Amino acid sequence: MEVLESENTGQVRYAGFWLRFVAYLIDDILLSVISFVIALPFIGTIIFSGIALSDLDKCEESTFMGIAGIAGIVLLLIITLTAVSWLYFALMESSRQQATLGKMALGLKVTDMEGNRISFGRATGRYFGKIISGMIFMIGYILAGLTEKKQALHDMIAGCLVIRT
Repeated sequence: MEVLESENTGQVRYAGFWLRFVAYLIDDILLSVISFVIALPFIGTIIFSGIALSDLDKCEESTFMGIAGIAGIVLLLIITLTAVSWLYFALMESSRQQATLGKMALGLKVTDMEGNRISFGRATGRYFGKIISGMIFMIGYILAGLTEKKQALHDMIAGCLVIRT
């Protein structure tokens, strides 16, 4: 395991790919449950809209408006779930704990390159940088197992480290 001297924390042990993967699985399970609960009213509305749509006469304008309404509900659901995920990761990683619940369970935390707590803005950049990490066959994530400081691409973009506490 790589060890780096840091003025704030002494010796730092970087969190490797598999530890980070398990932490992400824990977070993903938690967010899936939360997302399901949030999605229920949206799904109910879509089902109700579909039933109401089938009851309409075959007027093209009514059908179009009904389909547009359902598409709007789906879009609102996607935006809501994205915001929940973003806020979960950004708020937790920029908090005093410096970790999501999955990272806390495994004794990991997110820091800047000097071992300090990251800002909400940096945590936001790290979150949205994950889109780039996953774009080409998840190579950006795989980098966490290959680089000297165990950084994924989104960590490099945001100037962050994930360390073991």
